[in-house]
Amino acid sequence: MTISLIDSASAMARILGAASDERVTLVREMWAPMAGMYHFIPGGVDLADVHRQNFGFDWDDSSDRLREGLETLEAANAWTRISDALEAGVAALRSADPGVTVPDLTVLLVLGDPRNRHFVDEVQGMSGFGGISGYIAITVWPTERVLERLEAIAVHELHHNIRYSPGGVVWNPATVTVGEHVVSEGLADTFAAELFGDTGPTHFVDPATRRSDEVLAKVASGLGVTGMQDFAAWVLGDATARLFGGQPVGLPTGAGYAAGSRLVAAYLEASGTTAAHEVRTPAAEILRQALPRLGLTPPGQA
Repeated sequence: MTISLIDSASAMARILGAASDERVTLVREMWAPMAGMYHFIPGGVDLADVHRQNFGFDWDDSSDRLREGLETLEAANAWTRISDALEAGVAALRSADPGVTVPDLTVLLVLGDPRNRHFVDEVQGMSGFGGISGYIAITVWPTERVLERLEAIAVHELHHNIRYSPGGVVWNPATVTVGEHVVSEGLADTFAAELFGDTGPTHFVDPATRRSDEVLAKVASGLGVTGMQDFAAWVLGDATARLFGGQPVGLPTGAGYAAGSRLVAAYLEASGTTAAHEVRTPAAEILRQALPRLGLTPPGQA
């Protein structure tokens, strides 16, 4: 198993230093090692569009802010810290579950767009995707909070990646439920906390949301929902659902993370295990034990 961290620091420096008409080509080149993440899309994708969809920086921005952001990431030793965290995460997962499949990993860290209000305000400068085996994409704006959480952000995505690698949980877009997505976020946040303590939990989830029984009950009412077009509202909240054209359901930002963490905590208390050990456990099993412990009814039961 190898971890290949793309030298996006050099790539972004080239992009920001290039003539305006050359930048989009360089963005595509930076993302090129990640193209396999979209192997299931006939004809592939435009990687410049992927960059935008992941809240990546606006390559036409001629201000100094992006260069300053890049310098901040480099001064924070971001690439080395993420690589070291992933190595530690892989070791923890293998120790807890020796049968786990760990793929070769290609990892991309990019600057986000500081002018995108949703990215800055709602998700507070962080977006990650690790759900396709072998690939992790992390987009950040280097605030103080994001910088202190770099390791936790990386291993959160690693937990997803291992969960959905061969031998783990199968994410079938036609049948996957909100419950699977919610449980996966709870497991990943808990795993990050197992390794990195207080910096583990995803930071754009308000503490009041994490404590709210109303939020927990509302998310629990949607655990059986299928259809990935509806997942944004149940997991990320209404603001993200609106951004992507989904239907709000009355939930704050990060509601699914909050509920998932409580469900996973209840399950781990019952099982006496860890999120590392349960990386491949089906959501149905976790929910079967966790929901009654929290006084909630499993999906499909009156």
